[in-house]
Amino acid sequence: MTRDHILHRIRTALGRSAGQAVADPPPVRIRIAEVDREARVRSFTTRLEALAGKVYYVTTDAEARDLVASAIEGKTAVASNAPYLRECGITGIAGVETGITGRDELRERCAAAGVGITSADYALADTGSLVMLSTPREARLVSLLPPAHIAVVPVERLLTGLDELMSILPHPGDATSSMVLITGPSRTADIEQILVRGVHGPGQITVVLVG
Repeated sequence: MTRDHILHRIRTALGRSAGQAVADPPPVRIRIAEVDREARVRSFTTRLEALAGKVYYVTTDAEARDLVASAIEGKTAVASNAPYLRECGITGIAGVETGITGRDELRERCAAAGVGITSADYALADTGSLVMLSTPREARLVSLLPPAHIAVVPVERLLTGLDELMSILPHPGDATSSMVLITGPSRTADIEQILVRGVHGPGQITVVLVG
């Protein structure tokens, strides 16, 4: 079967003729549900904990700091350069390294750390996902390389889902070279469907919602 014959059959199936201009694509259909904050928190918590993640909801920065300090006690930790972590006082916790800008040094520190601490640009309530835009403030290595990941996120960044995210950030490539959606701990299964966590990223993930 020749190439021209294949293309002719495709055009016929689409109801088009040779040389016909391609029609404009239909408008994007974005639907943002009206969901109050408490419902978003409940949905996010349910979705993430169903995937073996942990969620804590606190009301003040001081509570968030104390919770993180307790979680990393006795462990080594690397924090991203997100301003919000500094506002919460988390970068001042004993044993937390931060302010690292060199790529090689950051990789070395993250490989040796027991916990990576970040904020997140957004969180999605309907899937329990964190949205991470790769920038000097939120280097990907901090959330991906240590075996445990703690994300401290102001509840104002908790969106309903992807539709709302795309309405706020329709062209993520203009803001970052990489947008990563993290949904629960890293997991994979072999051909026998034996689930293993932590193969391609952290095996533990904890999200602290603040506000």
